[in-house]
Amino acid sequence: MVVVTGATGRTGRRVAEVLLAKGEKVRALGRDAKKLAPLVGLGAEPFVGRVGDVPYLMAAFADADAVYLLLPEDMSQPDLSAHQERVSDYYAAAIANAHVRFAVNLSSIGAQHAKGTGPIVGLHNQEQKLGRIAGLNVLHLRAAYFMENLFMSMAPLRATGTLPGGMRADVPMPWIATKDIGTYAATRLAARDFSGSSIQELHGRRDISMNEAASIVGKAIGKTGIRYVQVPSPILESDLRKMGLPDKTAKLIIEMWEGANAGLIVPQEARSARNTTPTSLESFVSEVFVPAYMQTV
Repeated sequence: MVVVTGATGRTGRRVAEVLLAKGEKVRALGRDAKKLAPLVGLGAEPFVGRVGDVPYLMAAFADADAVYLLLPEDMSQPDLSAHQERVSDYYAAAIANAHVRFAVNLSSIGAQHAKGTGPIVGLHNQEQKLGRIAGLNVLHLRAAYFMENLFMSMAPLRATGTLPGGMRADVPMPWIATKDIGTYAATRLAARDFSGSSIQELHGRRDISMNEAASIVGKAIGKTGIRYVQVPSPILESDLRKMGLPDKTAKLIIEMWEGANAGLIVPQEARSARNTTPTSLESFVSEVFVPAYMQTV
């Protein structure tokens, strides 16, 4: 039995789909039974509840041989860091209680740092907690910047013709499609071919700067004048609050962007066939981003 947390999310859904296609028994965790229904149709066992509920997790992980762990970023939390710590504590307790043998843990590039990287610090701490569980073989997937983060820029793109953000414009960085993370995680969970506590970075297809990303988006939507604009941190923090983010969460996001600009969120592995994934930003934009953008124009 493989338990998949966040099974209605982008990576979790892909993990569950690939595992089911491989003939694995899958217990799909999620908060909404309706959203779990497509996976149930593929053969998954639904398990509805919240990962912040200890009895729920204890029951969910019972009789599991392997788990896929996703630390949720609930931006509505008044203290996101405290929420991350609670959930990672609950994960560790449930895994130890059930004597789970294998776990693939979604982490992030930059998770080697114990401070200065915003919510990525929560991933660092989860890596540490899982690594201390006796008998657990855990693979930490330190993934690159999600291509899906472009969706956050959709509204300002329509309104101003720019892609705004907190990161420097001209520094190439790795980008990855979440479906590639899910496929890789499922493949390793099915193989159970890792031992101890190990790390694997995932770099996407190639490194791309924010300037180049804006050019790719502009070409795809037929607006070649699209450009990326780095917004000063105080303005970004104010904008995040206007969007409804609690003060502590807004500050945490700003810390992440400033950490990236300070060089804290960079790969530790050289690019290789092992950490390079297939989806290009060009194909993601044309196949995923543009259809969504056109629906809202």
